[in-house]
Amino acid sequence: MSDEAPFRPREQLIEKQRLFQSMHKHTHLKGPMDKVTSVAIPLALAGSCLFLIGRGIYNMSHGIGKKE
Repeated sequence: MSDEAPFRPREQLIEKQRLFQSMHKHTHLKGPMDKVTSVAIPLALAGSCLFLIGRGIYNMSHGIGKKE
């Protein structure tokens, strides 16, 4: 059986590995707009989830919104 040809030449892969291994920041926090997708959106989702859970606990403890 013959081996498959690689997607990229080996030299390119080694160059990319050197580039990413030499970086100090995480690769998903590189650009200024990347912070919106990796920080702001998850925080907004977590905040809305906590609000909805809190409202549900409040409604259950006071008997609000029950179906008869």
